[in-house]
Amino acid sequence: MAASIGVYVVDDHDLVRAALVRRLQTTPELMVVGQSASVELARAEIAAQRPDVVLLETKRADGRGFELLNWVLLAAPAARAVVLTSYASEWERWAALRAGAAGYALKDIDTAQLLTQIRAAAAAPRLAPTLPASL
Repeated sequence: MAASIGVYVVDDHDLVRAALVRRLQTTPELMVVGQSASVELARAEIAAQRPDVVLLETKRADGRGFELLNWVLLAAPAARAVVLTSYASEWERWAALRAGAAGYALKDIDTAQLLTQIRAAAAAPRLAPTLPASL
């Protein structure tokens, strides 16, 4: 099967991001169209590459994770966002999904489950954000 789902990965932990990208690159139906630790670079590349799915961590060292999530949801209308996080937070899950994220999962998710999340996000209708995620 040819690559049909474009994925962009944003995580400020270089090793985690690289490992995630390696996992995704083994799946023929996915194409990693970019990756970044930087919010600014991610914004520019997401706008240029127009991925179907953006995987992002909201618990960033710079505190800008929800800012980026909101930007993806408002400025990249074709992209679906999936939050991949280091540890579960019920508030964060609620806020991300309420803001319009198509999914929320822990980074230790196995590859099959991650692919299921990405496929579901890519196929999901785009929901308008209902509440700012930066509350």
